[in-house]
Amino acid sequence: MKKDITFHPVTGVKMAIARQQMDAGEDWSVYLINKNLISLQTVMVTSKGYGHLDGEKKQTSVLRHLIEELEPVSIAKVEAIQPSLFALTNEFWVSYYIMDQIFDKKFIFVQGSMESANIRYIPELDLYGVLHV
Repeated sequence: MKKDITFHPVTGVKMAIARQQMDAGEDWSVYLINKNLISLQTVMVTSKGYGHLDGEKKQTSVLRHLIEELEPVSIAKVEAIQPSLFALTNEFWVSYYIMDQIFDKKFIFVQGSMESANIRYIPELDLYGVLHV
């Protein structure tokens, strides 16, 4: 059972939603950043969006992604994201192993966090977006 598992605090792992300029406009994606000097194994990322739009409750489908190994000091593109979803709260639940220890953290980009005033340069990606640590 989950209560029997010891979860250690997550350090050195970040998530970002960043834009890449394309010929046809902007392409937004979600990235997982490993700043640790050790690989992350069996990385599972679950994503969903939820909130209210125009007075109606909205929820996206739950997506699951598996990254078998994320090398030390590296990044992985998790998924593309449509800018229309920025009006919702976007939640990413990340679980992974380092050796035989499991780590687990929710990264939540609240509604409105992707406003232009919050967009910053993210050196790890060499892109502009919002970084969640």
